[in-house]
Amino acid sequence: MKRLPPLIELRAFEAAARHMSFRMAAAELGVTPTAISHQIRLLERYCGRRLFRRRPRPLTLTDAGARLFPVIRDGLNTFVAAIAAVKDDTERQPLRVTTTNAFASRWLVPRLPRWRTIHPEVPLEVIGTDAVLDLWAGEADIAIRYAHAAPPRVVAEELFRDTFWPVCSPQLFARAKRVTDPQGLVRHTLVHCYWSPSDREAPTWERWLAAARTQGADLPAVEELKHLSFREELHAIEAVIAGQGIAICSDVLVARELATGVLVKALNLALPGYGFYLVHTPDHPRQRTIKAFSSWLRSVR
Repeated sequence: MKRLPPLIELRAFEAAARHMSFRMAAAELGVTPTAISHQIRLLERYCGRRLFRRRPRPLTLTDAGARLFPVIRDGLNTFVAAIAAVKDDTERQPLRVTTTNAFASRWLVPRLPRWRTIHPEVPLEVIGTDAVLDLWAGEADIAIRYAHAAPPRVVAEELFRDTFWPVCSPQLFARAKRVTDPQGLVRHTLVHCYWSPSDREAPTWERWLAAARTQGADLPAVEELKHLSFREELHAIEAVIAGQGIAICSDVLVARELATGVLVKALNLALPGYGFYLVHTPDHPRQRTIKAFSSWLRSVR
């Protein structure tokens, strides 16, 4: 492609030729008339021709300027229309949100109708996965990360934190004696889900029982209790809802069930959980949409 003059010079020339006034062109572009005059002189030097007759007033175009003006005007209008079309198309594209399978299924998806009511113009594409997608590579627009602390190298906003409670179906107590203290767990099945062995603060039954012992509870060893284990957290929650035992569950993920009485807190000893962080790259082009989504997340429960 042949070398072109800087866009700032073309914009200054187009505005001055359209208004036939350096002063009005300067006001439109937010610069001084001197700056407009300077940019036009640079363009004239590039073209090797005068583009304006400055004396006597009023300002008029030379033959070269008159030939150049409609081409530059139409070209800039074409740029504006093309960029606007690309921008509109971008805004109509789904906002791709990645989060864990558990949070997507238990919290986000049930609340999506509220988002569509408030922002019908912004569709969402929810990517539920326990893999960490690369936002820098464009695998998703934003992520809701579940972590002890904010992830590095990105813009991270903490939305809320959870707490882990022993929960069960009230039907369980209809079939067996209610648990009134940790010792009562020996009559029930402990439901487990997988946590990484490297996470020493994971809210497991082992940690919960250790915490109960520090408060004076006399409990048998973990291996002496009845157990039911799942790889997926979602499956463990479904087992508890079905009355198959007691699990340590996030009060965020089972909030609906606790509110409606489908699940109840079996005991009053809880473990601290993690933070839910809304994460995106600092240079993401859809900042306004991300801000709207963040505000919506904070407003719903």
